[in-house]
Amino acid sequence: MKIALAGNPNSGKTTLYNALTGKQEYVGNWAGVTVSKKEAKLKESLGNNIDIVDLPGAYSIRPYTSEESITTDFIKTENPDVIINVVDSTNLNRSLFFTTQLLELNIPVVVALNKVDISKNVTDIDINKLEKELNCKVVEISAAKNEGLKNLIKVASESSKLKEQKNLFKELSNIHNEEKQDKKRYSIVNNIISKVENRIIRHNEETLEDKIDRFVTNPIIGTGLFILIMAFIFNLSINTLGPLVADTLVGYIENFQDAVSGLLASIGTSDFLNSLLTDGIIGGVGAVVGFVPLVMVLMFMLSLVEDSGFMARIALIFDPLFRKVGLSGKSIIPMIVGYGCSIPGIMATRTIKDEKQRRLTAMLTPFVPCGAKLPIIALFTAAFFPEQGYMFPLTYLVAFTVIICVGLILKKVTGADNIKNYFIIELPQYRIPSIKRAFFKMLETGKDFITRAGTIIIVCNTVVFIMSSFNFKLQLVEDAVNTSILANIATPFAFLLIPVGIGVWQLAAAAITGFIAKEEVVGTLAVVYSMGAAINSDFELVNAMAVQETMAITAVSALSFMFFNLFTPPCFAAIGAMKSEMKSNKWLLKSILLQLSVGYIVAMITYQVGTILVYKELGQGFIPAVIILALAAIYIVYKIKSNKVSESEKKVSKVQVQ
Repeated sequence: MKIALAGNPNSGKTTLYNALTGKQEYVGNWAGVTVSKKEAKLKESLGNNIDIVDLPGAYSIRPYTSEESITTDFIKTENPDVIINVVDSTNLNRSLFFTTQLLELNIPVVVALNKVDISKNVTDIDINKLEKELNCKVVEISAAKNEGLKNLIKVASESSKLKEQKNLFKELSNIHNEEKQDKKRYSIVNNIISKVENRIIRHNEETLEDKIDRFVTNPIIGTGLFILIMAFIFNLSINTLGPLVADTLVGYIENFQDAVSGLLASIGTSDFLNSLLTDGIIGGVGAVVGFVPLVMVLMFMLSLVEDSGFMARIALIFDPLFRKVGLSGKSIIPMIVGYGCSIPGIMATRTIKDEKQRRLTAMLTPFVPCGAKLPIIALFTAAFFPEQGYMFPLTYLVAFTVIICVGLILKKVTGADNIKNYFIIELPQYRIPSIKRAFFKMLETGKDFITRAGTIIIVCNTVVFIMSSFNFKLQLVEDAVNTSILANIATPFAFLLIPVGIGVWQLAAAAITGFIAKEEVVGTLAVVYSMGAAINSDFELVNAMAVQETMAITAVSALSFMFFNLFTPPCFAAIGAMKSEMKSNKWLLKSILLQLSVGYIVAMITYQVGTILVYKELGQGFIPAVIILALAAIYIVYKIKSNKVSESEKKVSKVQVQ
């Protein structure tokens, strides 16, 4: 049997899906988190041979955005045995519009009245009357507290056996004008609500939450609060709790590395093989895994903030700013999701209806430092700026600034400023965050991180070590690593990076492997510089100095290298997600070129300006840098003027047609 979970956004479908299947899919206390169909088996404790399908949230059976189309297409073409319509019991009036549409599809429907633990303080619903008015079974549940789930599955199983469920809303199908049909449907819903619901707190009454929102959604207060919360989270993850846990993990990794090296030496293994296994694989992978606790603590804290309902307010606050760059407040949601990983962040752009805005958001979302970029930030801020605790949160502030600046340019170049922006968001109730959900989210993040380290990173590090150990004649280079295969391949790229201040082949090689997986930047550095132990540390000053001495670059160059890797194209998997969402190879190519250009220019400006300010001298490649900036400025001005001419021609053509 196949059961489909359908309902409005933020009604608790994914929470119910996780509770029924034992999965740990991403849950957020705001609309637009579920953007694709998910399917899994029902837990054996609740039933056998039952598939549960979690569908994206929809307000209507007529799709408004691409993720709503997934819901509509599945319900109409996949013929589920029964639909569990997840309804937010705190907002029955809004939810029943979609319910009445589902009841017209000749598929058995069971209404799961969710969040009853919260709604008891808000509204009193007569379940028996509601069942009679809808002519379907209604079951009270609390997905967050696992209450009523067995009864829900039992009722759904019984309902699926019904040959026909009488449709009480047939009259609506005879109204062919959509606007008139909607008005009539709302009239029917309001009539049902008047019979079954007695609200304890009315919509037009100001609640404590409304009073809190008056401050939280204030642009100045809200933004300041957001910055303070994020700064606290970063400090806890990077400077306090994260390193404390990392230190223990690092100790185990180093002991394991030494034990393997000793074992291989005792059985007479060649020096090359010993070095490959201990320095190349264990050392390189360990350099990445050493940062796992930092990422896990960060994700745990972010999950708590998301679950509280605060992120929906942030989207509302940023809407006016995002509108000025041709986007909408909805664009902030993919970027918030992108903190964990760019792939679901890019996928979340499908909640944006306008195609141009959706593509622009998909372009800009990878600029948000994801979990995979965290080791890069942590390594370079700790090694080169150990006394400047503000550098880590400053990195995220720079990322936000880059998004706004690039968005403004894209707005002018693409004509996105001609798009009318309408942003409607439901502000969810504030709630105490679930420690359990945040904990499982943290474990899932750690698992994904280690899985990548155990697969992609191992392969990459092995290849990097071999390429840095042999020349093209397949001879061991030993001390002459500058003649290795890797050095010869990376040197031309290093030449191009001279204006960026990172014109050495080791850094160029790390940047190249970063396109496969951003964590591999740290893994490659650990291999080519043979400094796994220096990276695998709790960032004490001694180890930080070891990293500085080994890499032999200035602090400004280190900052430039960090920004280059943060703003150039994401990993291959994220690029694949961009292609899927953009549905255009032309736009995908534009996105990659844009991200390459932004990463290069931001890093170049950082290095050239930083060198002048800090060292009172011109940086390497200063003249080429000025020429590159001038050409970039000329190109942007040319594209903006071309767009204006194109828009003018369209207006003239439209007038002539009229």
